This record gives sequence, C-alpha cells and structure tokens, in this order.
Amino acid sequence: MVFNTGAALLDAIVLAVVSRSAEGAYGYKITQEVRQVIELSESTLYPVLRRLQKDECLEVYDMECAGRNRRYYKVTEKGRSQLNLYESEWYRYAARINSIFEGGVK
Repeated sequence: MVFNTGAALLDAIVLAVVSRSAEGAYGYKITQEVRQVIELSESTLYPVLRRLQKDECLEVYDMECAGRNRRYYKVTEKGRSQLNLYESEWYRYAARINSIFEGGVK
C-alpha cells in the first residue's frame, strides 16, 4: 500500500482482528490476519500490542500449545469502546475521502 499507516489505524486494525474471537488471538495469528490488508512485520506488531495492553484495551494470558506457552491477547471492555470509536471515525473519514475521489467536494 502506498499510504502510510499511522498508530491509530494500526491500533484499530489490531483491535478489530483480536475482537473477532471471544478467546482472543496470539501474535502470529494476528500478524497473518493483519497482513491480509496491510504490510506488517512482527517487529511492528508487538509494540502495538504492548501499547494496547498498557492502555488497558487488551488483556494478556498464556495458554499451553504443543508443549509451549502461547501468549494470547483479548479485547477488554475499554478496548471494545475504543474499537467502536475507531470504527465510527473511520467510516466518517472514508466517506469524506470517497466524496473527494468521486468529485463531490469542491
């Protein structure tokens, strides 16, 4: 993608991906799902996850998988509220941009 992805958009995308599953998601799975829409490395993802955890939008727990612990991230109530805000802001923003592309704003 030729457009920059700012911190707020990354937060919104990660929250949306993690919120899809009631039990949460682990880092590699989150990375793979996010990569379906934007380019993202794991070294970029983990600071986003830590920031969302620090902001109390995500909670973290470990679960054993094939003899190893896997860290899972789960959206909190605060995270759901933040995701709802991001979604409403995104739709307003996208509508304004689309109107420019479609010639509606002069």
